[in-house]
Amino acid sequence: MYRILLAEDDNVMREYLTRALERSGYAVSAVDRGTAAIPLLETESFDLLLTDIVMPEMDGIELAQRAGEMAPDMRVMFITGFAAVTLKAGKAVPHARVLSKPFHLRDLVLEIDRLFESETVPTHN
Repeated sequence: MYRILLAEDDNVMREYLTRALERSGYAVSAVDRGTAAIPLLETESFDLLLTDIVMPEMDGIELAQRAGEMAPDMRVMFITGFAAVTLKAGKAVPHARVLSKPFHLRDLVLEIDRLFESETVPTHN
């Protein structure tokens, strides 16, 4: 089972996404800001960081950059309602995917499914 770390400051959206992803077979740990994600990244292993870009304290781009240093094999997907930050995210974290709000839950799950299907997980010898 793939593990997802979700960072989303909007309570309703966070709960909505968590439920949808868990129903789709993913294990989800959800936090309400980037700074709350860092301790989890230090103690747990995740396959995907799913993060809003615009959040208080630490934005999703900075979180993704920190996460990349801590867990270089972890995939990153940004969700955002601000078109202007999409370009900034793409430049800052070029391997990340970006999904613009509003989106259908079905589209989010399909995009995450595709992310895991298209990228092979490194094997450790």
